[in-house]
Amino acid sequence: MKFMINGAITLGTLDGANVEIHDVVGDDNALIFGMTTPEVNQLKKQGYNPGIPYNNNHIIRAAVDGIRNEFGERFNDIAVSLSTIDPYMVLADFADYANTQQKASRLYEDKKVWNRMSLVNIAKAGRFASDRSIRDYADTIWHSKPVKLG
Repeated sequence: MKFMINGAITLGTLDGANVEIHDVVGDDNALIFGMTTPEVNQLKKQGYNPGIPYNNNHIIRAAVDGIRNEFGERFNDIAVSLSTIDPYMVLADFADYANTQQKASRLYEDKKVWNRMSLVNIAKAGRFASDRSIRDYADTIWHSKPVKLG
């Protein structure tokens, strides 16, 4: 959200703050990739095995092995986690991420389109102002009203 006010275009999965950003700016002004929540749940139910994308995608394998080989012990736990557990399903979303990153590169080349997307993000960032957020929390979570002083 902080990047958005400076014109950044969100490139991310549809979770956390990205859900709110996407709701505000729409499909044309955010670059969303990855599985939906039902798809994640289905893959978990089937039994996600990160070894499948690791063993079947040479780019993924080279990246994970690079972490393991180039950084040694310092980051070995990351490489092991990605290739054996992958609790955030990073490898499962990798192909869609790579496609979306290529789309971002193409969009960036069209300065008119990219700048329009950036300006929409800036214009709609006000939704995330702290005053609005605090007012929303006070109304919907804390159920409190401001006190007039003096």
